[in-house]
Amino acid sequence: MRRSFNDSFARPQGVTSTDTETDDAQVSRFKQILLDEVDLQELSRLQSEERRARLERVMAHLISRESVILSSRERSNLVRRVVDEAIGLGVLEPLLADDSISEIMINGHDTVYVERFGRVERIPSGFTSEPQLLQTIDRIVSAVNRRVDESSPMVDARLPADARLPRGARVNVVLPPLSLSGPVVTIRLFPKAYGLPELLQRGTLDQAAAELLETCVRARLSIIVSGGTASGKTTMLNALSAFVPSRERIITVEDAAELSLTQEHVIRLETRPANVDGRGDVTIRDLVRNSLRMRPDRIIVGEVRGEEALDMLQAMNTGHDGSLATVHANSAADALSRIETLATMSDIDVPFAALRDQVNNAIHLVVQLTRDADGTRRIVEMAFLVSKRREDYQLQTLMEWDPVQRRFLHHPLPERLLTALTRAGETVPDTWPREPR
Repeated sequence: MRRSFNDSFARPQGVTSTDTETDDAQVSRFKQILLDEVDLQELSRLQSEERRARLERVMAHLISRESVILSSRERSNLVRRVVDEAIGLGVLEPLLADDSISEIMINGHDTVYVERFGRVERIPSGFTSEPQLLQTIDRIVSAVNRRVDESSPMVDARLPADARLPRGARVNVVLPPLSLSGPVVTIRLFPKAYGLPELLQRGTLDQAAAELLETCVRARLSIIVSGGTASGKTTMLNALSAFVPSRERIITVEDAAELSLTQEHVIRLETRPANVDGRGDVTIRDLVRNSLRMRPDRIIVGEVRGEEALDMLQAMNTGHDGSLATVHANSAADALSRIETLATMSDIDVPFAALRDQVNNAIHLVVQLTRDADGTRRIVEMAFLVSKRREDYQLQTLMEWDPVQRRFLHHPLPERLLTALTRAGETVPDTWPREPR
């Protein structure tokens, strides 16, 4: 039964919102009025943008009918918040729309942190109650046909890009009893497709390094982008992929599709988790193996973190040079050791010496990233693999970041790299110094 505007929800004419109730209470009150007056199921047939526009018009009318005195800005905020609560994701809506935010971390209903430009900060607003947060979680996971509840208290899923979430995102949810802090939600907003020009402006690298990396990608050198958590590996991988010639067929393999390539001939593959019965999962390794049957010119792996490392090395050694991938490691040397270790996880027994031979033959360049204390993501080392066959790994540093002088230091290019560039019809950029500096 619908409530009348003259019942307990009515407010004496001329009373302002701040005289009698908090903003949260006012939002809850008008949300209830809206739900009593409008059948949201009836509007579900509409596109999300049109549904929101209609509800905003209804809300504006309801505020006028309730005789609430608000400034133009207060009125607009109230309309937005009520509609967000009714059909959206509540307090998350403005955070999802903020391009400066890369991560949203909800630690219980009343504690919300965000990451901006590499720095984590707490925001003043939160969910009014745990049931409200649980309702928002249900909306998030149901949008991708997943569920999370007491019997299945943990979920990891990708949110596709749409009008509300242009970048797309990855969401992880952990509920009690696994979480002792109440429902915990971590939303990673996929980065914008920054190119090397944007990374130059941010101080991630310098002009000489940018031009050398472009040359190496065109020359079909296989490049590993290495770094710690949130160091900018995916952003760098996306920037490097822009230099793959448009005539080539590119296949990307990712756990959650974050890369945004501009070339026309791109095939995007994404893993699939197991269903509620524990079946039907498709792993990175499955996709890497299958990509070899799809006639790729380049294979780009979002992150190597398991037995797919062996398949990737074998692909790079059998004509699929020029491939790109990221790995989680703390240095360029660690990146090679980690890939070697991950490759041993395969069900194929490869002798240690043969595995080292594969790494030496497959990988050409390692780009090591880090995130400074001030949030700046920066290349701290570019190194070329000069070891051969079954030798111990030997990396020759091409460029490094000097934290004392606060500048990039450049070194002459090794003969093997110069030869590889020449054979590919490429030349060393004029900006790269011939002498150390």
